[in-house]
Amino acid sequence: EPQPTVVPSCPLPSNTCNVVRSERPRSCCGMAMAGFRTAKYQVPEWHRRNAGIYYKAFTASEEADRDRAESQHLMKHAAASAQRAQEYSKTTLGQRLQDIHFWRVELQKEIMELDAETNLLAAQKLRLERALDATEVPYSVVVDNLECRERRQPPDLVIDEVERQLLKEADLIRDIRDLLKRTIIQATTQIRSNRIQKENCELDWSDKVETYHIDDKCVTYCTDSTNVQFHPSSVKFEESASTPKSWAQFSHDNISSAEQEKLASVQLRSLINSIIHDASEDLRMQRAAVNEAFDNRCRELDDAKFRLEQHLQQILKDIAAEEANIVDLKKSIRDKEAHLKVAHTRLFDRSFRPNIELCRDEPQFRLISEVEELTVLLEALKRKLMESEQNLKNLEETRMKLEKEIAVKANSLFIDRQKCMSYRVRFPVDLEVASYK
Repeated sequence: EPQPTVVPSCPLPSNTCNVVRSERPRSCCGMAMAGFRTAKYQVPEWHRRNAGIYYKAFTASEEADRDRAESQHLMKHAAASAQRAQEYSKTTLGQRLQDIHFWRVELQKEIMELDAETNLLAAQKLRLERALDATEVPYSVVVDNLECRERRQPPDLVIDEVERQLLKEADLIRDIRDLLKRTIIQATTQIRSNRIQKENCELDWSDKVETYHIDDKCVTYCTDSTNVQFHPSSVKFEESASTPKSWAQFSHDNISSAEQEKLASVQLRSLINSIIHDASEDLRMQRAAVNEAFDNRCRELDDAKFRLEQHLQQILKDIAAEEANIVDLKKSIRDKEAHLKVAHTRLFDRSFRPNIELCRDEPQFRLISEVEELTVLLEALKRKLMESEQNLKNLEETRMKLEKEIAVKANSLFIDRQKCMSYRVRFPVDLEVASYK
């Protein structure tokens, strides 16, 4: 812009006045420049001072006329230049508004697409969480089955096919839960990345919206606007200001990053569908294998329990017969003991026969022989009684063992059939279906 014309300054003409020194006594003429003046001025001095004032007024008038002419020329030139500069600035602002509008629309479109994709991924993450929650019941069922089967009695506390299948099922569920947890973390991270990128695009979009409003308001400014004022400090370039190329590249990078995050989100959603489907199928197959192992084991237990019950019935019959035999033996012993008492009493009473009457006669020999025979018979009966009681004891022990085995089999059947298999009814049928509930 043209600089205003500067009028060169020139010094005012100096006028030297010679004052004649007075010869009068106590006169101070000629001493005015030496210090403060206390005496009155002379008439020549008064005339010279007025002439100086008139000269200064004439010089100032001439300078004012010259300055007014130059100011009129400068104002016309400044008005034309200012009008041209304002129109050009308005045109560039209009072009800038078009560029801002283009990137604003692109960013808004990307924000909407990224937000929709984030919502879809959040729904898939919710499916993963529900599927993870749904695996808690199968895992608790398997753990409960294993704990219940630990309460089997030692003869039946074996590592059978059921336990192997249950352990395999527990490992499978743990692997599925770990996979679901890792996928949930991956989905959470992807959602966070989507939202961060969406926030970056939203910040860029909001900056462009604000800039659009600012530039649009700037376009409407004119000399007649009432809200314009001086801001001298704004007439400079900021050190952190961007260039048009870096400005466009910034929005392009934001949109490109958003597209990459959106593509990664789509791939992760497809992976989540595959994981849930495969996990559901694996759980279904393993559940069928465990149920089949339980059915086979229960049939084996039923067969073993039935055979033990048959043996128990025979042992019970033998026990009853042996007990009757023991009763008969005891009765026979009591009878023989009664006969022995009679013989002993006879011998005892005969031992009191006086003098020569204490004879070893035939009755004496017969009584002694009877005692010996009865003693031998009683010993034989007692030995047989002891054998019978031992046999009864063995039969009772066998009965107890059979009853214990039957109880063990019944307990195993109760655990497998009532505790385990009835509890496995709560096992979810389909993990994929459960992920939507």
